[in-house]
This record gives sequence, C-alpha cells and structure tokens, in this order.
Amino acid sequence: MIKQARDIPTPVKYLINLALFIIFLVVVNSMIASKTISGYYTKVIMLIGINIILAVSLNLATGYLGQLPLGHAGFMAVGAYSSAIFMKAASALPMFIALPLGLMIGGTVAGIFGFIIGIPALRLRGDYLAIITLGFGEIIRVILLNIDSVLGFNLTYGAASLKNIPKTTTFLGTFICVFIVCYVIHTMMKSRHGRAILSIRENEIAAESCGIKTTYYKTMAFVMSAFFAGVAGSLYAGYLGILNPSNFGFMKSIEILVMVVLGGMGSMIGSVISATVLTALPELLRAFADYRMVAYSLLLIAVMIFKPSGLMGTYDFSLSRLLGKGLSRLPARNASPARKGDDR
Repeated sequence: MIKQARDIPTPVKYLINLALFIIFLVVVNSMIASKTISGYYTKVIMLIGINIILAVSLNLATGYLGQLPLGHAGFMAVGAYSSAIFMKAASALPMFIALPLGLMIGGTVAGIFGFIIGIPALRLRGDYLAIITLGFGEIIRVILLNIDSVLGFNLTYGAASLKNIPKTTTFLGTFICVFIVCYVIHTMMKSRHGRAILSIRENEIAAESCGIKTTYYKTMAFVMSAFFAGVAGSLYAGYLGILNPSNFGFMKSIEILVMVVLGGMGSMIGSVISATVLTALPELLRAFADYRMVAYSLLLIAVMIFKPSGLMGTYDFSLSRLLGKGLSRLPARNASPARKGDDR
C-alpha cells in the first residue's frame, strides 16, 4: 500500500519557511560581522540577491504569463535612477525611513512605466512583443543619457554617471527583499489570480472564452514584474553607489532572460539557482569573466539540446511537501500494535 504524504496546515508551512529563512539570515549575517565571509564575497552575495529578484520578477512575465519581454533592464534602470535621485535628496532622513521609501519609489515608478508600456505592448504576441519591449529598454537608456541637455540642468548626469549615491544596500536588506518578492509571487500564483495567469499562458483564446479578463491579468502580471525589477534597481543603485546608463543596455536584459531560461520558465527555484550560479561563476572564475557571455551561449545551447524545458522545468521546490513525505514514513500515533501471529 502506497503511503500518502501527510498534509501540513498552510500557516505551519509558512512558519517553517519563515523560521528557516530567519536562521539563514542570522547565520550568514553573523559570519559577515565576524569577517568569516570577506567584504568581497559579501558584495557577491548581495549581487546574487539582486539578480534573484530580477530573474524571479522576469519569470512572472515570461514563465508564468507566457510572454517574451526584452526590456527588463529598462525597468531596472528607471527604478535605480528614481531611487538614487530620491536617496541623494533625502540624505537628512533617518536610514530606516529613507531606505523603504527609496525602494517603494523605485518600484512604483518602474511599475508606472510598466503600465504605460504594457497597455499597447501586450496587445502583441511573441516576436512583436519582444521587439517593442526591447525598443522601450533602449529608449529608456537613451533618455537617461541625454535628458540633462533637454532639461537644462543635471539630473542623471548622462555619460558622466550619477555619483555619490548613498550605499544603503546591505545583506539583510537585500535578502529581506528577496524573501518578500518570492513570497508575494508564490502566494499570488497559488491564488485564483495565479491560475488565471497560467490559463492565459496555456491558451489565451480558451481563457478569454471562459470569462477570464485576459487584458487585465496580462497587465497586472507585467506591472508586478516591472515593479519588482524597479526594486532590484533600487538595491543595485545602493549597492554600486554610481550609475551609468551603459549598465542597463540590451545585454543586461539578455543576461536576466538567460537566468530565467536556464533555470526553467515557470520555476521559481530554477530562477533562484540559475541566478546564483551565473552570478557567482564569473566572480569565482575572475580570469575568464570577460568570456562569460560565450559561456552563457554555450550553456544555453547545451541546455536547449539536452533539456529544452530548463534545468528545473516547471518544478517548484516545496519544503513542506518534503516534510509531508517524511512524516508519512512515521508510524501513526493511533496505530494498534501488531498482535502475535500477524507477521507472516
């Protein structure tokens, strides 16, 4: 007889995940404070967290919604510059007030741009959507490069770079944002809104015929994806302390897309793993960092040949599911002891 996994109540699942995440934060933060993890590797870990947010947010529009936007770096740039300009102007505010406000401003401005571009762009599909979002990303980069000459005063400082941005990004702040972003996307995809988004990915015509407001859900997913990209951009600005429009070019969007495709479109844990590996490898193999795009290309070719669905496919890791399987192996409390002669 096959034993079924015991069902763990949903609040208990979330409490277990939260407890493990807090333990992770405490352990790693204590290692950083005691210099067990050097400052260099601390920055690599923070960059991994930022890229996880970018990959997971793009996966919402690409993997779950089934669209192909190529302007994610544009949303990241909008969020980064908006947050950086605010943080420079609000240097007198306490950090515990200025930092959340900067993140919200970066995400909100990026979300607004996502709404503006999403309304006309999401009427298109496939290659046409990719082209229009790619054009949007390049327009953003060119505007950031030349807007000062139009305004008549320095705002983004163009090619000279926006400098002296307060370095507010920390390990704790980054991974708290990673947890919140992953939690929000996970819970949304488990709700009826998430099921509606998945139905659009599977068959948009059938979903619309069933009464699902496809335009509404496509725009909602696209705006959420842009919002979280803006949050990642805000963290990126506080991480570098200097911004240049060349950091948000076409190749940045491709780099984020590679993370999503390699991990598996529609798999959150796949995006987390691929973002971690593809961020850490160029840093660990610094001598070959200049050839990372060649490595990405070869890796993509290999994955597309041997596993077209990505490393994790559409699989999403669930700790509670593993715990349920483990509990199912334990004997039930009310099980009556076996009588003599029953074993044959």
